[in-house]
Amino acid sequence: MSLVTEVAAADSPRALAHFSAMLEWETDCWDVQDAINSGQQDFVLLDVRSHAMYAAGHIPGAISLPHGKIVVSTMKNYAAGALFVVYCAGPHCNGAIRAAIRLARLGLPVKTMPGGVTGWIDEGFPLISEAV
Repeated sequence: MSLVTEVAAADSPRALAHFSAMLEWETDCWDVQDAINSGQQDFVLLDVRSHAMYAAGHIPGAISLPHGKIVVSTMKNYAAGALFVVYCAGPHCNGAIRAAIRLARLGLPVKTMPGGVTGWIDEGFPLISEAV
């Protein structure tokens, strides 16, 4: 018996509930890119890294809002019910989780994009950088 099979897989109804619920909390780089390129971006994409990191390279259509700046006053200009998708540097960074916590505490709908910039680049998608 391997370490893989030592613990049995969940039955199908539990697996369906678990994996379906995961999509309530996160999305991936491919789906974000597809929404942007198809003109169907129905969410606000927030780059929650520092402004300097954003300027060095960010996802097209993203807004720079470092996670520590997510407060009532910075969020009041967004439409009620807007879905926020947050990302940071990548799987080694917890900035997106910190941002998601802040948004959830403000009662705002949020999903993370766990791959962040690293995942975006891994998929072969371009970043935009700002001239300094």
